Amino acid sequence: MLGDIFALIRNEFSGGAAKEHVAAIVRHHRIQASPGYRAAATYVLDELHKAGVDAQLETFPADRETCFWAEPSFQEWHATGARLDLIEPADHACRLADYRRLKLSLIQRSTPFDGTAEVVLLSDGLDQAEYDGLDLDGKIVLTKGDVERVRRLAVEEHGAIGIIFYGMRTVRPVREPMDLPDARQYTSFWWSDYPAETKCFGFVLSTRQGEWLGELVRSRANEGLPPVRVRAHVSSRLVDGTFEVVSAFIPGDTDQQVLLVSHLCHPQPSANDNASGAAAALETARTLHHLIRNGDLPRPRRGIRFLWLPEMLGSYAYLAAHEGEIPSMVAGINLDMVGGDQALNGSSFLLECPPDSISSFVPDLLERLREELFDDAALHSGVGGYALFRYATTGFTGGSDHFIFSDPTVGVPMAMLIQSPDKFYHTSADTLDRIDPAMLARAGSLAGAFIYFVASAGRAETTWLAYQVAAGFQGRLVKRVQAHITRMFDDTMPGATAAGNGQLGRLVTYLLARHQESLATLTRLWTGIAPLATELGREATQFAEVQLERGRRAAEVRPERSKGVDEPGLSSTPMDEWEEKAPTFVPRRLFRGPVAVRGRLAVLSQEEQTAWYRLIDSRPHWGFTLPILADYWADGRRTALEITDLVENESGIRDAELVVKRFELLHKLGLVELCPVELHQESPSS
Repeated sequence: MLGDIFALIRNEFSGGAAKEHVAAIVRHHRIQASPGYRAAATYVLDELHKAGVDAQLETFPADRETCFWAEPSFQEWHATGARLDLIEPADHACRLADYRRLKLSLIQRSTPFDGTAEVVLLSDGLDQAEYDGLDLDGKIVLTKGDVERVRRLAVEEHGAIGIIFYGMRTVRPVREPMDLPDARQYTSFWWSDYPAETKCFGFVLSTRQGEWLGELVRSRANEGLPPVRVRAHVSSRLVDGTFEVVSAFIPGDTDQQVLLVSHLCHPQPSANDNASGAAAALETARTLHHLIRNGDLPRPRRGIRFLWLPEMLGSYAYLAAHEGEIPSMVAGINLDMVGGDQALNGSSFLLECPPDSISSFVPDLLERLREELFDDAALHSGVGGYALFRYATTGFTGGSDHFIFSDPTVGVPMAMLIQSPDKFYHTSADTLDRIDPAMLARAGSLAGAFIYFVASAGRAETTWLAYQVAAGFQGRLVKRVQAHITRMFDDTMPGATAAGNGQLGRLVTYLLARHQESLATLTRLWTGIAPLATELGREATQFAEVQLERGRRAAEVRPERSKGVDEPGLSSTPMDEWEEKAPTFVPRRLFRGPVAVRGRLAVLSQEEQTAWYRLIDSRPHWGFTLPILADYWADGRRTALEITDLVENESGIRDAELVVKRFELLHKLGLVELCPVELHQESPSS
């Protein structure tokens, strides 16, 4: 069953052809809502038509008035040229940046400018205190700090006219800032006009350039010499326009759909991110269309929808425009950065699962299908083989289009395939020569097999999948219980939560509930699976009880210092003001889909913005994903404390302060209603 499908798809899919698509796409400067993005979308559409695939361009407004659910659109951006020249001191005069030669040398969405200005060096420009005593009026700041935060402080608050950025994001363990000293980081302004903001221009230098220029500014100031000056020219404009989504469709026998999504945007070249995903999706669409048209694969029961779109915004726009179709969307997969050469970029081939709040059959099916790729090298016995590439399955982190589809208010469980971490991520070094056709073929074949299997699944396929989901649950549960036992015996092990204190029982209950939800989603493939799903659910409950008892027996012989930790009702975390506040209110989301707060923070006071940034900065390892998980669990019935508990079980991190402050922030931004528990309990709708 699986092997036959996979063999047909792998034999037809061409990694070489996919890399040729990458080469064609990287010729375009694909900023969301721009002529370059439109040209790339037209290329994809033309290639689909050449292959005989039914496809069309869907056009959406790119302006300052339109919103897709709660997500605001933004204006179309045109840039025709930009240069930054060092002019003083004259003996160091040189060209620092040229948009014509390298598109990433300009901060994307920069506004027009032509003139000269003094350069002022900032440490990072992220704290108000750094600006005390600085005269920035009419000057350009040089910084490696977060561009949006610097813009708000330096430009809006203190009168600077532009930014020169030379930062390089650390991507551990494959990249420290000086590992790519001559690369430039992808940097953009994200104008929201919410409220009206002071727009400006900016340039991007390499780390080496920036350090050199910063030392020049510093040394001349220390020696009392005239300041460093630059001449900047930016030819650009922001206009009300459009952006495009390429939509292709292979019909099935019902109105249900399975989705393959890949974002087409990003600056030139951005080969792995994400010309690779777009190219792999293009070859996957051709492959499945060819096999189905020729009769090698039967026509599927469900239609298969392919989407190429500007990241995030395109998903919001497409879903908002097709709300009536959302109930028919059974599942999906997102291809993002799938083509990198592991020997060069240091990555692993990751399967990122959907969030637990939308548990489904998707990750178990994908993990099993991925095993079909493990034949790079044969065993000496001649039976079986193994992979010569790195791979892993990870929990949900977000950061790409699957986080919109997988939001429970949307309800489409979508996994992501990605090569990460990538040494060249979001830099000018993300080039075609670092793309591996073999990895493109692996990702495209896996995605193709997944969407075709789900699209075709009937009684036999769904029955097999039910047993696969059950086996996956048992394997995960055993590992989690054993990990808990290990922590009980070694309190020196690092972790975000202490072992014990009733945690094992709560964890097992949590995992069992997610498994029951996963089994229930099988009825979307075949309604007749319900009795078997119920039976497997009972077996899972019995199995969970056995594992819980195993943990309890282990607790009886663990060191004395840990005894008693399984007593119910005890908390592993001391009560603080946030734990006490969390059970007092129920957050109710006011919009469909996840919400991005970054562009909305400008409505807050500078002190409130700084407080939020400091909170996130103090949690560098989970400050991005944990708030998203909290949002997903907010169903209008759970208190913030219940959400904190669920997030802890999903992520292993308990942070009531971040959860409470996240919902308080969303409330201030008009995105969430906070219902007092007393009122919530009295509500007829609760």
